[in-house]
Amino acid sequence: MKQSLILASSSRYRREVLQKLHLPFTCLSPEIDETPLPNESPEQTALRLAEAKARKVAETQPDALIIGCDQVATVDGMQIGKPGNHANAVRQLTMLSGKEVVFHSALCLYDSQRQYMQATIVPYFVKFKSLSASQIETYLHLEQPYDCAGSAKSEGMGIALLDYMRGDDPNALIGLPLIALVEMLRQAGVDVLSASTR
Repeated sequence: MKQSLILASSSRYRREVLQKLHLPFTCLSPEIDETPLPNESPEQTALRLAEAKARKVAETQPDALIIGCDQVATVDGMQIGKPGNHANAVRQLTMLSGKEVVFHSALCLYDSQRQYMQATIVPYFVKFKSLSASQIETYLHLEQPYDCAGSAKSEGMGIALLDYMRGDDPNALIGLPLIALVEMLRQAGVDVLSASTR
């Protein structure tokens, strides 16, 4: 690749997902205000923040392909965030019991040299089983997913909490839709299979 590839994120989960493509990349953490705007839809929030993260990193990286991501999870139209601690996770899983959560994963690829932005949103749908208080406590004790929206790690023991997972790209659930990213990189002149390193 002629231009450097930068992931505008400090998320270890997104870093691990991007490593699947075997492309050389670096991570830079953008400092932006992630507060939703009044009357903004979840999709609009996610797209705006993904683009803002990429543009923020571009301020110091004038010749790079910058990946910006953001994810907003909703249940019954209400946004849900990362629980942060055990008590919040118990409340969140109790609320999500028996319900479907929509993860709105926004992705953008910003060519800072040409100042060209590609952006899309990839939804992913997760239905939780009806969970008892003891099941919630057991799971949280085992995995402590306090940095995950929805209080569950589908790539781990959290899979036992779910009735189904539906969507075009399972990576979207983790916050970085790779199928869409591969196409964006192709549009930017990067063939992933040719550019990847072993």
